[in-house]
Amino acid sequence: MLLDGPLAGRYAYQASGQSPPAVGSWVIVPWGKARRVGLVIDHGDRDADSRVDPDRIRDIEGLMPGLPAASPAWLGLLRFAADYYHGPLADLALGTVPKLLRTPPTTRTRKQPEQRLAAFDPPPPTPGPIQRPAPRPTPTPSADQARLLATLTGDAASGNTPLKPWLLHGVTGSGKTEIYLRWIAHRLASGSGSGSGSQVMMLVPEIGLTPALLDQLRQRFAGVPIAVLHSDMPDASRATHWLAAATGKARIVIGTRLTVLVPMPGLCGIVVDEEHDPSYRQQEGVRYSARDLAVARAARLQCPIILGSATPSLESWQHSRTGHYRLLQLTERVRGGGLPTVRIVPLRGARLQHGLTDTAVKAIQATLERGEQALVFLNRRGYAPVLSCQACGWLSECDRCDAWRVLHRTGTGAAIRPGPGTAKTESGRSHLFRLICHHCASERPVPRACPTCGNQDLEPLGRGTQRLEEALTSLFPKACVGRLDRDVARKRGGTEQFLAAAHDGQTNLLVGTQMLAKGHDFERLTLVVVIDADAGLFAADFRAPERLFATLMQVAGRGGRHAARKAETLIQTRFPEHPLFGRLVAHDYPAFAADELAAREQAALPPFSYQALILAQARNMDQVLGFLEEVSKHLLSTESAQGVTVCDPIPMPLAQVNNRSRGQMLIESTRRKALHQLLAEARAPIDALAATIRGGLRWQLVIDPAEI
Repeated sequence: MLLDGPLAGRYAYQASGQSPPAVGSWVIVPWGKARRVGLVIDHGDRDADSRVDPDRIRDIEGLMPGLPAASPAWLGLLRFAADYYHGPLADLALGTVPKLLRTPPTTRTRKQPEQRLAAFDPPPPTPGPIQRPAPRPTPTPSADQARLLATLTGDAASGNTPLKPWLLHGVTGSGKTEIYLRWIAHRLASGSGSGSGSQVMMLVPEIGLTPALLDQLRQRFAGVPIAVLHSDMPDASRATHWLAAATGKARIVIGTRLTVLVPMPGLCGIVVDEEHDPSYRQQEGVRYSARDLAVARAARLQCPIILGSATPSLESWQHSRTGHYRLLQLTERVRGGGLPTVRIVPLRGARLQHGLTDTAVKAIQATLERGEQALVFLNRRGYAPVLSCQACGWLSECDRCDAWRVLHRTGTGAAIRPGPGTAKTESGRSHLFRLICHHCASERPVPRACPTCGNQDLEPLGRGTQRLEEALTSLFPKACVGRLDRDVARKRGGTEQFLAAAHDGQTNLLVGTQMLAKGHDFERLTLVVVIDADAGLFAADFRAPERLFATLMQVAGRGGRHAARKAETLIQTRFPEHPLFGRLVAHDYPAFAADELAAREQAALPPFSYQALILAQARNMDQVLGFLEEVSKHLLSTESAQGVTVCDPIPMPLAQVNNRSRGQMLIESTRRKALHQLLAEARAPIDALAATIRGGLRWQLVIDPAEI
């Protein structure tokens, strides 16, 4: 039996005086003086294991009411994920279930699962009435879309076994979403899952993309039950929608990465939108890739799957080149408009106003005067990356992390003169500020004076989206400026309110981070300005150029998505001669991918090799690196190490977070099987070694790491 919570893992219980619950049953069991919900995964033979004292095996209380039994297919998926990512099966099995559903019922009044299902399919809760874009009529497919749909809808009937994933590569604005919607309708009508009704799963990388997509689905599939799942949902709503998916009542299930492990008895089709996005990688617990697990789940069920993107991951693109994936392409925008003109604006020697060149300022002004919308993109939230003292060089370092505390505007103040945490800004208004670390989340008030020399004139260095929003309000006083970043999205309904105002035209100057770079369709948007495009050009991580190219192409694609409006994208950079920008100006993703894949093949980097990272953290770096050195010696001493490269342990780029030192060790091989065999054999010895180190050393294994 699997249990979660502290000491999660596998435990033995017995069913005294009753038939043992079937494998897949959810049961209530005693745990100390408390009770827990467990998942039965097998029936063991008590006599076969002499290590278990019969007197210590406790009785199962009974079945957890209302929870549908786990199917063999779902349990098989979890076992596959646990084996591939070398993680605890209990974390995967119980971690996907909402907290309210894995809490034993008490004597207090509490909705039971069947009561939750009776109220299923209300619109997601919002803080008040939100005006949404007017429904659009169902569009007629273009010739390219019709051709692709004929191929997709004829896929299951073609007898193509096993089914290979479809990689849908379509330029921004080419109508990939319309392809998804029509294919979903086809799968619901003709597909058949293992349950009583067919179900389709649709994954999106960001929570902010779910409101607009949900609107489209509700308009297109009126009367079809739709479940939504993401981490920001209220507990009760999440439990209700999870149950609807797990019982088969919900026919369409959309959500972020956690959705890939939700039980769906009638699953017969999967869509992974923006499949390249790193947000599909789980960052806590078992570090799985939701995209890769979706592909594995489809293969196990022999159901079709579509991976869609304007900038596919290089792994997926290489799969299409080798025939493991089948490639579909949309090369033109559906409404007849051309792709935006991309202009590279050199920053060297340019005169800047709040980070904007004269070229950018004039372009924004002209756009607003035409009654159109402009988007200014800066992938850095907060007011300024750091607060500094010009007299002595003091910077707002975090005392817990190897990072700066970021200056955040937290509200407006009425102070006549600046007091603690209050400062005058470029707009002349008085604002309240805090210093916040983006890594450990610790906060500090802004000091009255420099802690080192006493100088009272502290200045913000650089700019984030809050400061940029303020500067644009000052530069364009007649514009209505709206901002979308994680700070805005964190507020209930913040994303929806921003998007509604942008679609209605109430906001004509948009400011945002990568949350604005994908999936949004603003009818009036004709200008995109990228403040600083250089982050990632020369980063140590070999995937940085791929991420940068994808972000820039995606954000450029927000403009000019409607035929009557010609669009332009201005990209400010200090390195205008970099070849990446040449590919971007030409909108030539295939050429960029060919360049990158050739370089990676020469360097034996993924997708031409396979990698794993061992991460460790402890009180000090000596403990971390000493532990990793011992792990390295153990790995290299085994026979399975043949054909596997174990790199030297090093501190992580951010070596200290929340007073914990962090290190990493890369392991790679050109043979995936050899890599996994070595890691599987080494896990128990590494656990034993970690237990001997004082100070609470923790370690984790990451398979196919997205960042190094």
